Amino acid sequence: MSAAAENPSASVTASRGATATAPFIEERVRARVITDDPLYRAIPVSLRFVPAEPLAVRIVFPADLSPDGTDNEWVFPRALLEAGLQAPTGTGDVRVWPCGRVQAVVEFHSPEGVAVVQFDIAVLRRFLRRTYAPAPPATR
Repeated sequence: MSAAAENPSASVTASRGATATAPFIEERVRARVITDDPLYRAIPVSLRFVPAEPLAVRIVFPADLSPDGTDNEWVFPRALLEAGLQAPTGTGDVRVWPCGRVQAVVEFHSPEGVAVVQFDIAVLRRFLRRTYAPAPPATR
């Protein structure tokens, strides 16, 4: 699987995590799956950041793309995503590199295979900026 983000109308939401006291930042974007097929497949992807885990970011793929029908969530260092917007980085399960001036590629390695997903760099930078913004006070 591979994808590149097309995000002219990304929906940005602040959501609540699994517990009532754990808010997280989520940005829903479109990405492109890169394959051997000349036609690309645009997919919805969620970028997430949980302030309780400040060194990590998450990319969540929808359940309909998974063989077992569940959301596929990848958790990896925020610093890896940041560095990969400037130069190729990563040697493990997740690798990131710029692709031209406006796109970035995130490559996911698992026992089932490799997925290559392309995102707009502007979308990823906006998301990363939001992860550094002061957290809003929790509401009850």
